[in-house]
Amino acid sequence: MKEQRHVDEPSPGTPTAAQVAQVHLVANEVFGVVGTKWALPVMEAIGTDTRRFGELHRKVTGISHRLLTATLRQLERNGVVDRTLHPTVPPRTDYRLTPAGLELHQTINGFCRWSRRHLDDVLASRRRFEQT
Repeated sequence: MKEQRHVDEPSPGTPTAAQVAQVHLVANEVFGVVGTKWALPVMEAIGTDTRRFGELHRKVTGISHRLLTATLRQLERNGVVDRTLHPTVPPRTDYRLTPAGLELHQTINGFCRWSRRHLDDVLASRRRFEQT
């Protein structure tokens, strides 16, 4: 005999409204961090390597120590960057992209490729829009 479900119950494997809302909330928070002025240059500077703080500071032109620290902490909080503290004197801290961070980095690179390919189309569309 087939099990009956109420109409309001989600199908097995179908996310509930609360789960969908949580995904949207977390995604918006992560994109808010990744969309800041410094997050993308920091992620690009890390790339597929492990980098020390000083290396990152030299590679990301114009960022202050304070902003680099804050950016790295936010990326770490959101699972994009891993931080490894080595108990040496002086202390050494290494940063690398997590597997999720590497995937995000590839996704962002795809978006940048799209932007380069369609730059003329976007600019033409903006000109047409402004003329109306």
